[in-house]
Amino acid sequence: MAKSKVSKSVSFGTPPGVLVGDWFKGHRELYDRGVHRAYGQGISGTARDGVDSIVLSGGYVDDVYGDEEITYTGEGGRDRMTGHLFDDQTMDSPGNAGLLLDEALGHPVRVIRGLNIKGGKRRRATGGYEYCGLFRVADHWMTVGKEGFRVCQFKLVKLVPGEVPKPKPVSPNDDQDTDFENQVRRTVERERRVRDSAVVREVKELYKDTCQICRKRLVVSPAGEAYSEAAHIQAMGKPHNGPDKVWNVLCLCPNCHALFDRGALQLTDDLNVIDGLTQKFMRALHRAETHAIKVECVRLHRARWAGRLVE
Repeated sequence: MAKSKVSKSVSFGTPPGVLVGDWFKGHRELYDRGVHRAYGQGISGTARDGVDSIVLSGGYVDDVYGDEEITYTGEGGRDRMTGHLFDDQTMDSPGNAGLLLDEALGHPVRVIRGLNIKGGKRRRATGGYEYCGLFRVADHWMTVGKEGFRVCQFKLVKLVPGEVPKPKPVSPNDDQDTDFENQVRRTVERERRVRDSAVVREVKELYKDTCQICRKRLVVSPAGEAYSEAAHIQAMGKPHNGPDKVWNVLCLCPNCHALFDRGALQLTDDLNVIDGLTQKFMRALHRAETHAIKVECVRLHRARWAGRLVE
């Protein structure tokens, strides 16, 4: 059987004869026992059916594995030869959309943990696999991961024996029943929507659309109108939940904004700009006297990229 083929139908819940803590030698045994249908893959499921099981293999640096709660990075954008991300993930890929469907409809997800993960570019569970039980998809979000690309993440919470997960509307309008395709579309659009709050306008006006890092002002009309973007230092939205306050916003050009959001540009506590990849000083941040910036937000921005390796 080809490793990419899934011939068994979707099946939610713990298979008969399988107990939490059971050990499996490899994907062949997981498949034969009905624990994980996607032979050789990390996610078993589709946008149409939902995801019935996942394998934790340490393939994404943004994963956080706990016994009762897991932050799981979805599929997509990763080079299987190098193990590194090369592109942004999207919520509408089959596995990620399937996890969204699980959240919306209350499907439980079997979680399998790879043991004694070894290898650099292509990681393998040399110690076999452990069945960790059933989890519910409690939440989801998109964020910029440690490798500088957007990743889809899911909060998985372990179910106690006998617990049945409740459906949770994915669409922003909880009182409306929508097709799942529309729910996914709305989720993606909500994540991409440009925030243009009064705070953003205030910061842009304060600097007259001039970038605080490179000091460039991008004039876009004969009348001298310029374009700039607002960058929240402590990122807004899940999981960072940064405040939409003047002291948490920078006025940047699109290039510097993209580099800052992905950690390639960072700030020190005394508001110097440093190269996020080499940690070398670049220049002082241009800052108006009336623009107070909270150092706590600066530290949280740096902390997102702590421990990122430069190869």
